[in-house]
Order: sequence, then structure tokens, then C-alpha cells
Amino acid sequence: MSTTSTIRTTQANPVRGILFMVLTGLCFVGVTVTVKLLHGRVPAAESAFLRYLLGLVFLIPMWKSLRDLRMTGRQWRLSALRGGAQTLGVICWFFAMTRIPLAEVTAMNYLTPIYVTVLAVLVLGERLAVRRILAIVAALGGALLILRPGFRELDPGHFAMLATSLMFAISYLIAKIITDELSPSIALALLSISVTLGLFPFALAVWVWPSWSDLAILMATATFATGGHYAMVLAFASAPVTVTQPVTFLQLVWSVAIGALFFAEPVDPFVVGGGLVIIGSVLFITLREAMLKRRVTPSGPDTKF
Repeated sequence: MSTTSTIRTTQANPVRGILFMVLTGLCFVGVTVTVKLLHGRVPAAESAFLRYLLGLVFLIPMWKSLRDLRMTGRQWRLSALRGGAQTLGVICWFFAMTRIPLAEVTAMNYLTPIYVTVLAVLVLGERLAVRRILAIVAALGGALLILRPGFRELDPGHFAMLATSLMFAISYLIAKIITDELSPSIALALLSISVTLGLFPFALAVWVWPSWSDLAILMATATFATGGHYAMVLAFASAPVTVTQPVTFLQLVWSVAIGALFFAEPVDPFVVGGGLVIIGSVLFITLREAMLKRRVTPSGPDTKF
């Protein structure tokens, strides 16, 4: 069977795509839970560095491909810029995990696709229709519902999550550009290496020697993160994003439940409501983009997914 036929067969399996996206969500919740288990014993920058350093073991099978890789100056610059944005985002995310509840971290993380939509207009010159503008406004309203400025004291972790979503959006946008020239696996490997290098000086500035149990937790974090990214790739290969995207809301459900059951974090209806508003906005934008692509993309054997 040809590669194209294989892709078509895989994409025609929505159940498989949904199951892989459920697995993706479980892995990413596992990342947040394991980081939460550190209870701030290891500084945020150091935790992030060790998570990425330990995760490099999963790149060993790709060593030959990386060694033989020849990149242009533009590709190096894009990779470095993406690594820098991801580095700052990761530090802010690890910091936020030590400051605010799991549910708030998860809910605010859904702002990333909204930032991507806005940045695509500013950077790539994409057009923004009225409906998408309304969806973005609704998402920002959801964020305000979570934060409730003026009605409660905001924690630095909330501002860290706003920065996290923005930095991850920049990284994602660059990824969309660079994966037109490099394979997704190579782009991901370069990201892992660049973030590890980028985090090193920040980790060194606040270094404390972690215990063996903390290292084990961080190794679990790296394993969950790698597994989550791999499962997400399989999900996207198995079904259209319009099928898999709605499943991501389960991460909020799991985060609320785990936070309440294992970390004594009260269920905040404003956080849940704001998260659902943001998720709804993301789903609307995703569905609209899929509809527009179907209108302009010809069907037939040469269609690329």
C-alpha cells in the first residue's frame, strides 16, 4: 500500500483519532500532575531544564538523522527563535504550576490557539473575518471570567500563564512555517535540544541539588510529555482536527477532578465556566477553518492533508 493510501486509511478512522486524543489529554494532565507533585522543591527554571534534559533520551533513535542534517541560515534562525519563545513559555508554565490550581493552568492554556489566530493576522497577513473576531472576543471574555480582576487578588502565576500562552503561540506559529521545510520529527527534536540549551543558564542561576525522588518525578514528566506529543501526532494522522479538537476539553475535566481529589483545590465555577467559553471559541475557529479549507481544497487523489 502506498503512503498516500495509508494516510487516507488512517484519516478515515475517527474512533482511532478520538482515542489517541484522549490519550494525549491524559498524558498532558500527567505532565501537570507530576510537576505539581514537586511542590516547588525544585525551582521552576531548573525543573523545566531537567525535564527537557531527561527527555533528550527519547531523541537517541534520531541521532543519525540529526547528525546528517544540513540547514540553511534561515532555518537556523527560525529554530533559534522558536526555541527562545518555547524556553520562556516553559519557565512561565512551570512557575505557574507552583502558584495556581491545576484547573486554572489548564483553562488558561487554551488561550494559545486564540493567540495563534491573532498572530497569524499580524505576522502572516491572514484575514480575520467578523465571526472569528467575535470568537476571539468571547475567548478573552472567558479569560476575564477566570481571572476576575478587581474581584480577587491576582497571583503572579496568572500573569505567568498569560505569558506562557503567548510564548507557546509564537512557537507554534514558527513551527507551522518551519515544518514546510523540515519534517515534524526533526523540528520537534531541534526544539527539544534548543530549549534544553536555552533553559541551562536559567537553571544554573537558581540551582539546588534535586533528590532522587524528584528526579524520578521529572523523568515521569518527560515521559508523559513525549508520549503526549506522539499520541497527538497519531491523533491528527487518524482523523481531521474537527473530530479530535473537541476531545481536548476533557483535560479541563480531569484537571478539575484531580485538583479537587488529590491537591485539595476547590472547584471554582468561574474557572470552569471561563474555560468552557475559551474552549467553545477555539472549537468555533477550528470548525470555521475546516469549512473554509473544504471550500478551497480540491478533492481527489492529489489532495494533501
